[in-house]
Amino acid sequence: MNTTTTKNVCGDKWYLNLDKPEEALKFLGFIAIFVIRTLLHHLMKPLGQPYLTTDFAIGLILGNLPKFREAFSGPYSVTLNNIIEFGMICHMFVMGLEMNPSVLLRPPTKDAFIAYTSMFTTFVLAFATTPFLHYTKISPFIFSLALSLMASSTGSPILTRVISNLKIRKSDLGKLASSAGVHTDMMSTLFYCFGFIFFPTEKPLPRPLHRFFRALLMFCLFLAQVTFTSIVSPIFLNWVNNENPEGKPLKGSHLVMSLAFVVLICSFPTWPPESMYNPILSAFTAGLFLPNQGRMSKWIINKINYLLSTVFYPIFFFWVGFIIHMRNFDIGDKMAWARFFSLLGTVIIGKVTGTVLCGVLLGYHVPETASLGLLLTTKGHFHVYLAALAIRTNRVKNTTGAMIIFVIVLTVVYSPFVVMDIIKRARKRVPVHIMALQWLDPTTELKILIALHGPHNIGSTLNLMEICHGGREPGSIFYATDMVELTDEIAATLKKGGGAGMSNDPVTVTDRSVTEMRESITAAVNGYGELRSGQGVTVRRMLALSTFMTMAHDVCGLADELMVSIIILPFHKRLNPDGTLDSGHAGFRHVNRKILKNAPCSVGILVDRSFGQTEEAWRPGASMDIAIIFIGGRDDREALAFAAQVARHPAVKLHVIRFLEDKSSQNAQKRSSILNRASVVEQEEEMKLDDECFAEFYERYIAGGGRVSYMEKHLTNSSETFTALKSVDGEYGLVIVGRGGGRASSGLTTGLNDWQQCPELGPIGDVLSGSDFSHNTSMLIIQQQRTRGQLEGLHDDFTIL
Repeated sequence: MNTTTTKNVCGDKWYLNLDKPEEALKFLGFIAIFVIRTLLHHLMKPLGQPYLTTDFAIGLILGNLPKFREAFSGPYSVTLNNIIEFGMICHMFVMGLEMNPSVLLRPPTKDAFIAYTSMFTTFVLAFATTPFLHYTKISPFIFSLALSLMASSTGSPILTRVISNLKIRKSDLGKLASSAGVHTDMMSTLFYCFGFIFFPTEKPLPRPLHRFFRALLMFCLFLAQVTFTSIVSPIFLNWVNNENPEGKPLKGSHLVMSLAFVVLICSFPTWPPESMYNPILSAFTAGLFLPNQGRMSKWIINKINYLLSTVFYPIFFFWVGFIIHMRNFDIGDKMAWARFFSLLGTVIIGKVTGTVLCGVLLGYHVPETASLGLLLTTKGHFHVYLAALAIRTNRVKNTTGAMIIFVIVLTVVYSPFVVMDIIKRARKRVPVHIMALQWLDPTTELKILIALHGPHNIGSTLNLMEICHGGREPGSIFYATDMVELTDEIAATLKKGGGAGMSNDPVTVTDRSVTEMRESITAAVNGYGELRSGQGVTVRRMLALSTFMTMAHDVCGLADELMVSIIILPFHKRLNPDGTLDSGHAGFRHVNRKILKNAPCSVGILVDRSFGQTEEAWRPGASMDIAIIFIGGRDDREALAFAAQVARHPAVKLHVIRFLEDKSSQNAQKRSSILNRASVVEQEEEMKLDDECFAEFYERYIAGGGRVSYMEKHLTNSSETFTALKSVDGEYGLVIVGRGGGRASSGLTTGLNDWQQCPELGPIGDVLSGSDFSHNTSMLIIQQQRTRGQLEGLHDDFTIL
């Protein structure tokens, strides 16, 4: 290929020839950036580092290689500078668009107090120390103001990403840090806007009168931009959103008009030749006062963020490495090192002091507020850009500017370790089974995710909601989740929405069969929700739209995000008209098994034979006989906790049946003799937990009389267990059993495993679901949340402050 482009530069011609080695080197260099970036980020992922850290390391190395520096010298450096400026305009625009300026008009909240206090203390400390370190001889006062403002600010996008990646976003500390970071970022950038207007930096300085009129012009343009954007843009974008409803393709003409409108409001303050208003700050102001709700705004945010994260940021840090010429870096400059440690100490001491002082007044713990202060020191791309720009415009020496950038990047490097320390301290307070029913705080809402395969699950879902709530205080939240297989036909009908398929705002599915199915389910569950809305019941609709290979992962992720105590899944076999179960759906069986293995909470599988066809539990005069079979083990204890929730309902008559192993039998003695010492200790500990749990249940629900009845059966082996199960056959509409995990009295179920057709139901559940048992008895098999041994993040109901 011989492609040549010519262009006049100052009367001379330069050529872009892709056959030349330096042109190929540019192309290979950018490919290397993207490839190495992905690999290095994957290696650093266990350390929780965001892409900014890896991008900077790669950019610093490649930007200082002699071959690359030669390849991007001359006119190419001008092109690279233009690309960076355009990218920063997009970055600042979308950063402003994701913020909400209306919070500035409301009474300050706790997060605002912490943000403003930490900003003030850091700014004062930085402004007091910066002049003595002589960073620059060009406008030192203005530079001190700018550097102090940078030291007191926070890179909210990077901070939010670190908090989200390490899963503390839903804890009170995570929410506080994210919100305070946004407050700090918004205020500091607005101060930069005003500073650019009123403090000129060019040399020589214009005459005072000329300077005054130019500042007045820029301020008027700023006010005009804010006013026009605040008043006109909601009207225009609402019209565009109404003309392009969700589920329909965006009209090309409206898309072009919207983009032209955005360009207009971003650029018009820079049009007058005398204004000299910064286009990057102008883009931030335009984005800040644009509405961030609606289809068009979300489309713009998604597209620009994708472009920035995949293309611009790697190039940006290559430019930063190019600006930091390490060959000119004077490692022996003691004053530069003094500036480095002074700036780093100022940032840390100022932020931590401010947050601790404010946190003490608000009643927070000192260690946690100190950690919050360290998180608020995190800087972002805009701060790196400002420091690099100071080097490029010769405001500071190369070594001094590089030290400032190193401080900025260092604040990002240690932030994940601060979060990990927060989680480490939190683990000492968090119970292992935080998402199980057995440890559910009675003062908190009960959250249950109920999955549905189709309209045939409506009856059982409504009955489950009713008996689980039972007038519970402070209330119950049920997430009715449709499990829909994503086939090629359905994928062809998908329309992009505001979120993912696992949320309240999913992709829009236009397939007729799916929409009709979802509408019928929605009408039923929402009708029940409205009926019980005044009694503490909240019903929310969810959609799990995935292939069977990924559906379990999506459902587990949704359960983790919603912090539910239990997931209740339909059995993969459906009821036939003759009362038997069909052969089942292999895809849903695969999903159920994977959820049982990976769920972040407890899991129940409902084998519905008649539960969905019985009289609705909320109807006046309704009665429902439910039994729980308790043998022992963590799953049975969780089943007992579920039965305790059910026992509250006035229409439920709960029957508790406990199977006890006869220790005097020869079979029990023989089995005990072959157990090693460790197994005996483990079995005794498990039985102790069983007795304590059952004693508490007995004292609360059985000893005082009422609707809960109790029966004991002393058994010696699995044969007698089978007989005992047959004796209760057909007497109850629903039987609750544990799946069998951690069961000490395994002698009562040994041998039942040999007959299992569905191991996911456990030995007791598999027997009860067999064809030999009544077609009128439904089963709910429960597995308690499995111990993970460590806490991966902080949950939304966990308070560390």
